Amino acid sequence: MLRLLLLAALAAGSTLAAAQAVPQWPTRPLRLVAPYAAGGPIDISARLLAAKLQESLGQPVVVENRPGAGGNIGVDLIAKGPADGYSLVMSAIATLAINPSLYPGLPYDPLKDLRHVTLLVQVPNVLVVNNDLPAKNVKDLIALAKQRPGKLDFGSGSSGSTGHLAGEMFKMMTGTYMVHIPYKGSAPALADMMGGRIHLMFDNLASALPSIRSEKVRALATTTLKRSSFLPELPTLDESGLKGFDMTTWWGVSVAVKTPDAVVERLSAEILKAMDAPDLKDRLRNMGSESPAIRTPEQFTAFVSAELKTYTELVKRSGAKAD
Repeated sequence: MLRLLLLAALAAGSTLAAAQAVPQWPTRPLRLVAPYAAGGPIDISARLLAAKLQESLGQPVVVENRPGAGGNIGVDLIAKGPADGYSLVMSAIATLAINPSLYPGLPYDPLKDLRHVTLLVQVPNVLVVNNDLPAKNVKDLIALAKQRPGKLDFGSGSSGSTGHLAGEMFKMMTGTYMVHIPYKGSAPALADMMGGRIHLMFDNLASALPSIRSEKVRALATTTLKRSSFLPELPTLDESGLKGFDMTTWWGVSVAVKTPDAVVERLSAEILKAMDAPDLKDRLRNMGSESPAIRTPEQFTAFVSAELKTYTELVKRSGAKAD
């Protein structure tokens, strides 16, 4: 009996010590770093999420834009910063899965230096061309690219973006050669395409959808295996003959790797609650987002690990470089 009492006392003491080791959170303002320029889909998502978190946490959540180096600057800031749950970053496919193999000497490791809290958004990419290009479908575009090797160019929001990598994958799978022209964001690339200064791009649906619906550009196919619910009449590249072509833009929230478990779990729960709010869900859907099935930190971390392997191989095979 005495032994049982001692064990119970030790267990109670351990529970109390653990509770005392995790401070009350949050007790001060949080910052949410958006590692890209203001006005883009990731920045908009960050501001929508920050407003919701501010309501539920009872503390200000300040969005801070830290663009540069394909998003690496903003992510590294959080990876090397305090692991206390007060500094968050909007991490994305580029910064977590593509950039590690695209940028030599990347200052952070996406799996060793960060904890991945929740996947927020998955947005299909879409192949769009300017209206003057004589290509009405993917088959036409492939034929045109083969007739004019090196004469067609495709824009992207940045080197290493999914728009860039989708173009490289398209070239590999079709045996064509097109020139990549990187921009500082998808908006200026899309504007140049509508103005006839570049021929095509693989843009995320959130960015391209308004121009598609207003018929300022022509959509040829989506880059996912499943058709988009926003453009159900549009075929996929897989359906158009490029079997297995599958690429989705995504982003979520990450923190420094040593952030306490209790804080990560609370943060994940609050983000999921925000994402389930009808108004936020509608706003994200209006940006072309499909609701992600990946929700827990464990699921998001496993997803990042798998995507990292996929894009490391794609960057290697394509020879893509950070321009």
